[in-house]
Amino acid sequence: MILLTGGAGYIGSHTCVELQEANYDIVIADNLSNSHIESIDRIYEITGKRPAFYDTDLLDGEGLNAIFEENQIEAVIHFGGLKAVGESVAEPLKYYRNNIAGTVNLLEVMKQHNVKNLVFSSSATVYGDPHSVPIQEHFALTATNPYGRTKLMIEEMLKDLYHADPEWSISILRYFNPVGAHESGLIGEDPNGIPNNLFPFIAQVAIGSRSCLHIFGDDYPTADGTGVRDYIHVMDLANGHVKALEKNLYSTGTDAYNLGTGIGYSVLQMVRAFEKVNQVGIPYKVMSRRQGDIAECYADSSKANSELNWYATRGISQMCRDAWNWQVKNPSGYKSHAFS
Repeated sequence: MILLTGGAGYIGSHTCVELQEANYDIVIADNLSNSHIESIDRIYEITGKRPAFYDTDLLDGEGLNAIFEENQIEAVIHFGGLKAVGESVAEPLKYYRNNIAGTVNLLEVMKQHNVKNLVFSSSATVYGDPHSVPIQEHFALTATNPYGRTKLMIEEMLKDLYHADPEWSISILRYFNPVGAHESGLIGEDPNGIPNNLFPFIAQVAIGSRSCLHIFGDDYPTADGTGVRDYIHVMDLANGHVKALEKNLYSTGTDAYNLGTGIGYSVLQMVRAFEKVNQVGIPYKVMSRRQGDIAECYADSSKANSELNWYATRGISQMCRDAWNWQVKNPSGYKSHAFS
């Protein structure tokens, strides 16, 4: 069985679908602080298989231990963690306690049960403001906020763990900008409060639940002045976890992989694409830059192509179409219970 921490969340739920369709048995541990129990029902509706679920916090060592005692866990995909950059700046101790201490708890329980196969959900934030693009895995690592530093610290922790015990098999996946939803519209991105990411904000404006999109900065040294990012369909990202898990199962070591498309799109390009694909209008207002934002960030994913046999196959039109399909079917997110 494969344990997914944070498996009821946006990326975790889509990865659960991919794993179950590849015939893996799944256990999810999630405290539901930024996810929804409804996603478990939706996973069952898509795949016909219901993953085992534990409402467990990573800071609860006894709760984690019970999961390993009650299930034959072979590997862990670790999504669990807080992820809002702005909140991390305002409440750094909350992020260090939850993300760092929670991961230490998880690794200690894994070690105790001799489970040494881990796929870790990292982030392109570990590159800080890169000196050039596309970004390669060997670039210098830094971070500009506490959230990014927790990812970077965990990466260093995992490298130390492998050096101390070479039986570990660890894949570190550095995500770029996940967007879209499962093509069924049953699962998708449902952020709490005001979205931190571009796509759910665009979709909420399009559906009418927000009046206009705020674009932070139009004076960057890019083609249209807005920030350029590497947007990757969440199902391509989910498939990357399956590929990393497959590699881990027959090898040891620790390695990091970028998961992105290698194509940079500006904020305005994404707004225009969303409008065109879905025949909707997105009113927007340009605001001043946000502290810590950078001009360009996109991936060189050739290492994942060659070593994991992973490729991003879904383009910008499908990202826009699937994100809107989810929003239309779930105008208030999982609270809509559109399929109940």
